[in-house]
Amino acid sequence: MTSIKEQIAELTRGTDEILPAGGLEEKLKLGRPLVVKVGFDPTAPDLHVGHTVVINKMRQFQEYGHDIVFLIGDFTGMIGDPSGKNATRPPLSREEIDANAATYEEQVFKILDPDLTRIEFNSSWMGKMDAAGLIKLASQHTVARMLERDDFNKRYKSGQSISIHEFLYPLVQGYDSVALKADVEMGGTDQKFNLLVGRQLQQNLGQAPQLVLTMPLLEGLDGVKKMGKSLGNYIGITEPAGEMFGKIMSISDELMWRYFELLSYRPLQEIAALKAATEDGRNPRDVKFELAEEIISRFHDKTAAEQAKAEFISRFQKGAMPEEIEEISVASNGGKLGIGHLLKAAGLVASTSDAFRMIKQGAVRIDGERVEDRNTEIPAGSTHVYQVGKRKFARVQLT
Repeated sequence: MTSIKEQIAELTRGTDEILPAGGLEEKLKLGRPLVVKVGFDPTAPDLHVGHTVVINKMRQFQEYGHDIVFLIGDFTGMIGDPSGKNATRPPLSREEIDANAATYEEQVFKILDPDLTRIEFNSSWMGKMDAAGLIKLASQHTVARMLERDDFNKRYKSGQSISIHEFLYPLVQGYDSVALKADVEMGGTDQKFNLLVGRQLQQNLGQAPQLVLTMPLLEGLDGVKKMGKSLGNYIGITEPAGEMFGKIMSISDELMWRYFELLSYRPLQEIAALKAATEDGRNPRDVKFELAEEIISRFHDKTAAEQAKAEFISRFQKGAMPEEIEEISVASNGGKLGIGHLLKAAGLVASTSDAFRMIKQGAVRIDGERVEDRNTEIPAGSTHVYQVGKRKFARVQLT
């Protein structure tokens, strides 16, 4: 049986904050499986690896025998989570929620054990709450406390509208913890306020308050901004294996260790040994191979990972790709930049007309893939390896 000390070492790995301090040890000393709750609003049908940071932590709790509740916020999804938003977020329709929820269930079981995961929908209890119950719930919190939340505070001070229903979101999310009698609730750092509301409501309603555990928001391929589809700096878990492999190989050597900590299932001691080996001269590219294979095996299978690696080596190493590639940062224009201007700014061509001529000759590649269209635009936030001819390479981060 795993000791409490060993559980704490693994469960605190990569965490941003645990509230209250020392609370995890107190919960584990209860000597029973903890109810660990994580809520997901089905606002988008596809997950990227940034979403899996919290799900990986759920998996760790699950491996130690704790009761994992994957809560699909079908009721809160109809409100719209205002966290981190500078404007009212439009609610989803029932049809959108049902379709997205089904996709989420399918995808999370690539990480969690379906036989050991409890899936709940918060409409199960919120749908039964009448108006009097909702008013009673609203009495548990004040407007002043709501305006302590950063996004609400900024909108209030700037004169932007805040709809009354948005104040209900953290209250409903907090009540979910009451309904489930949660011992632990986890979420990203942007969910801290909501998680603490749950803790407060439990105290007010006579329950032992939950432990709050926040996980960092994973940086995207650029190593700067939070991973997101709108920024083009993401790795989707349903993407083809080859695309995933190329994206992982495009991250910087420094960012690789962040990905190992938050995405890998390897013990921390093993990751430390890999880092020490690179400091002693092992090629970081080979270590990155191991990271890419592990992640792709998780969301596809080992054969797909091995094939993606072989294809990557064939495209790059056999094409005389240099061991070290210069890393360059280029500023975008309005969130994107045309390929010709990017190649010129990176010093890979003398002019945009030179870039267009090289594209026409089939001599320009992005991550090993030939560029066919001179009108190709690259989104800000992306990082790729660009090649012009046989000898010019650069890893360009577009900011």
